[in-house]
Amino acid sequence: MKTYKIALIKGDGIGPEIIDEATKVLDSVASCFDFDFKYEEVLMGGCAYDETGDPLPQETITAALSSDAVLFGAIGGEKWDSLPREKRPESGLLRFRKELGVYANLRPAVVYDELINASSLKPDVIAGVDLMVVRELIGGIYFGEPKGRDENKGWNTMVYTKDEIVRIAHTAFNIAMERSKRVCSVDKANVLDVSQLWRETVEEVAKEYPDVELSHMYVDNAAMQLIRDPKQFDVMLTGNIFGDILSDEASMLSGSIGLLPSASVGSKIGVYEPIHGSAPDIAGQGIANPIATISSASMMLRYALGEVEAANRIDAAIKKALKEGYRTQDLAQHDAKEVCSTSEMGSIIANYTAK
Repeated sequence: MKTYKIALIKGDGIGPEIIDEATKVLDSVASCFDFDFKYEEVLMGGCAYDETGDPLPQETITAALSSDAVLFGAIGGEKWDSLPREKRPESGLLRFRKELGVYANLRPAVVYDELINASSLKPDVIAGVDLMVVRELIGGIYFGEPKGRDENKGWNTMVYTKDEIVRIAHTAFNIAMERSKRVCSVDKANVLDVSQLWRETVEEVAKEYPDVELSHMYVDNAAMQLIRDPKQFDVMLTGNIFGDILSDEASMLSGSIGLLPSASVGSKIGVYEPIHGSAPDIAGQGIANPIATISSASMMLRYALGEVEAANRIDAAIKKALKEGYRTQDLAQHDAKEVCSTSEMGSIIANYTAK
């Protein structure tokens, strides 16, 4: 029997609650297949600062790099907002991504038929939406130098090298080859020099994928088109800050940010996490939606461990739970037959996974 070593970073706020439900489902699906999991829980975020004085202890990096994958909940909260920037949870997360070399953030946005009325958009606009945002994760304006501020001015620099663009473009085109073979590269090439390099480089990479249709779109238009006609997109390829914004916008097509997962991958270890935050205002109340984290665990099985059949089993279980009318509090007003707690929803999906 294969044993996969998984580093668990529960984090802050609702992080521990949602990670517990994801591991419940993972253990359930493992019982149906010829593998199991060995979990190692490590610290990152505000909880790590409280215990060690560092939002990212070296032990966490070491454990992650010696694992097969990382399953991550969420970090941060107002409690730590007054800390110096380098001590805040978000700084630990940025450093973690850089240390692990996870340069590609994959964020699917899928509209479940059972929740077609949960979106603020008309059903005919979003029915059948299934797109993937491929966001460059460890370059761009969040990491560019120089950066700084004084009393009257603050400055950041958006920087991309050609090599950074090439590797994220290959990721997007390879994913498109497994989907509908369409890539829309999003930039601001009419204004930014860095975006001109981005566009030229993506076009060069595209020549290696003659079966994939490449289009370009300015980021402001892309933001509008995601609302006007989201079904026109298959794979959206973009840089760090544009992808940060567009992927959150795309997440709301589904009706709840609590539904959608993400994967951060590169040349070392992948990190799998929900796209939402730590939601400290609802932590400990048992009302958080665990589906995004459970879906992230499914992505981990698919992309990191190659357990595609097990991933499909989890995805089917999620759809069945929604079809049967089970909802957490965030979706209670949308055709709910039964409103479930965080733990109850995890157990329902785990039970469907085992059947």
